[in-house]
Amino acid sequence: MNDITAALPGTVYLADDEAAVLDALTFLLNSRGLDTRPHAGGPALLAAVDAAPRPLAGVFLLDIRMEPMSGLQVHDALMARGIANPVLFLSGHGDIPMAVEALKKGAFDFLEKPCSDNALADKVEQALAVDAAMRHHGAQAEERAARLASLTEREHEVMLRMAGGKLNKVIADELHVSMRTVEVHRARVYAKLGVRSAAEVATLLAAAG
Repeated sequence: MNDITAALPGTVYLADDEAAVLDALTFLLNSRGLDTRPHAGGPALLAAVDAAPRPLAGVFLLDIRMEPMSGLQVHDALMARGIANPVLFLSGHGDIPMAVEALKKGAFDFLEKPCSDNALADKVEQALAVDAAMRHHGAQAEERAARLASLTEREHEVMLRMAGGKLNKVIADELHVSMRTVEVHRARVYAKLGVRSAAEVATLLAAAG
């Protein structure tokens, strides 16, 4: 059950060094239809992460006080590996300063123990929704980059002028080519970028930064 290499989208990677708590959390999250992968501490979770294909799909739920690695140390180790999935912490009342510090480092949120089952599960589902949105955005960004990279140098020059609202005649004069050549390049730009207008080209470039 600790093998996350076959994890489905919506997976919760769970780590707690208390067996009873780990079992209870696993049961709760599974009862909400979430694919939960329990680990009896930070080293076990990190070993599973290192063996898993990237990118990971899902979120991390970590007890903030664990041995031999604290939840904060596990979070640091995940960030060092370039893993940006949402991380939630379970913390006791005395751990609030540590939890706040985790938020400053980019953790998604923390829940103070004891917390209700519904509150915990709802927060995990919110984090999963954020992870899904991040992955979707990332996939879109990769597709945009690939489409832009497919343009030739001349097509790129035409594209930039199209996005700026310049007419074919102006583009032809600036590039010292015929209007027919510009029309051909424009058609290729539309096809490669999967758009139908200069306005859509401008929108794609804005999204690509």
